[in-house]
Amino acid sequence: MKRYRARRPAGALLALAAAGGLLLTGCSGGDDAAHGTKDTAAGSGAGGYAPAPDGPRGGSPSGETDENGDSRDVAPEPDHLSTFALDVDTASYGYARRSLAEGRLPDPSTVRPEEFVNSFRQDYERPDGDGFTLSVDGARTGEEDWSLVRVGLATRTAVERGERPPAALTFVIDVSGSMDEPGRLDLAQDSLATMTDRLRDDDSVALVTFSDEAETVLPMTRLGGHRGRVHDAIGSLEPAESTNLGAGVETGYDTAVEGHREGATNRVVLVSDALANTGDTDADTILERVADERREHGITLFGVGVGSDYGDALMERLADRGDGHTTYVADAEEAREVFGEQLPRHVELTARDAKAQVAFDPETVAEYRLVGYDNRRVADDDFRDDRVDGGEVGPGHTVTALYAVRTRPGADGHLATATVRWLDPGSRAPHEESGDVETGDLGDSVWEADRGLRVTATAAYFADALRSSPPSRGSLPGAPGLAELAERAGSPAGRTEDEEVRRLAEAIRTANRLT
Repeated sequence: MKRYRARRPAGALLALAAAGGLLLTGCSGGDDAAHGTKDTAAGSGAGGYAPAPDGPRGGSPSGETDENGDSRDVAPEPDHLSTFALDVDTASYGYARRSLAEGRLPDPSTVRPEEFVNSFRQDYERPDGDGFTLSVDGARTGEEDWSLVRVGLATRTAVERGERPPAALTFVIDVSGSMDEPGRLDLAQDSLATMTDRLRDDDSVALVTFSDEAETVLPMTRLGGHRGRVHDAIGSLEPAESTNLGAGVETGYDTAVEGHREGATNRVVLVSDALANTGDTDADTILERVADERREHGITLFGVGVGSDYGDALMERLADRGDGHTTYVADAEEAREVFGEQLPRHVELTARDAKAQVAFDPETVAEYRLVGYDNRRVADDDFRDDRVDGGEVGPGHTVTALYAVRTRPGADGHLATATVRWLDPGSRAPHEESGDVETGDLGDSVWEADRGLRVTATAAYFADALRSSPPSRGSLPGAPGLAELAERAGSPAGRTEDEEVRRLAEAIRTANRLT
């Protein structure tokens, strides 16, 4: 097993791992002198295939000389660059599982493969400070010359509650008539009550409700000495009339701005089925309001979807424009995990406007396909333009991007260079980390790779199949049918007692029965 370590940019304390079979316990140390190092700040990559030239806020363009007079590598042709904003959303997978459990196939338009992939634990090596580690590995599929290549990113482990900055959270709760269904408003109330007990005394909470109108039920309130007041406000929630989502979002952001705390993590948490049916239902108008407050006050949005009927597209767009992410909760167990564990631990940010770019070597790569991230693509030349929006990522997160890659017959050598760029959440200073993968690092078979890569492949194949019509076998190279895929999913679960993978296998079996 090999490890490639990049030279660390100033101010960043990061680790890098790239191999054909890393994860579970990390990898053994490699020889940097043998494999070479590269200065990611200079933007150079192995074999001369680097990220795109610096944008308007970057350094000198590719092919010119830098301030030291050193020549810079020329970036590859755009066809060999893939650039996207990072995304830690998982709502699509949660909603698909809910649909399948109710005996219906999910609408293909709600299936986003990257959210299936990012729903599963990955044991990537973690950095010591803010920013990312970057890992690249892959394995061959059963289809000639085609492989799956995985780019994995990880932030530091979430700190203990007392070590993070305080939080100022504005909860915007949908109390419309549709939320009266069991597993909606009642679930939100139980979850918020649990979370209130888990937050710190120096954290603050505000509560906004909306139906046909919006109301601030509780202004921004410090929890120390006032938890009873917060619990009373949560317990008073009752379902009412229509869903004026626009009014809820606007009032929520007004309340968040009024209660804005300097030095704290300021966030709006929207809990809704996102079925807007009255007032301002135009998505773009609502989204512009979210974007304005994000730019001016740095307030991020966390969307929590509930209900068997769910406005998935609107919730996802709101979170993307609000520099946040979405999840979906189907039952009390998932809600307790999100509100009682994940939100209190992950409330802060470790990276802003994070983007990734993969430069494939045209000498070895004939074609490639990024799986998912359809609405997170970024123009290649905007990779280093820090005015262009990326993704926000918090502690304890991992982000995985999977590529289907067709290598040229008999190709050997450098395959790709992956680079992640992000802004420090406090200083807004840019940082980068890069890593390489060689054709020799590709394992012989995806299904004989380690747990992480097998689960990633299974989730991606499953999402791809659900997007097909009818769902059966997706278009990704080496895709098995759903029956075989369910067996493949059950194998790693059986060996590792992995509950989340067992649930994946059951979802695949259900989809197979429904088709």
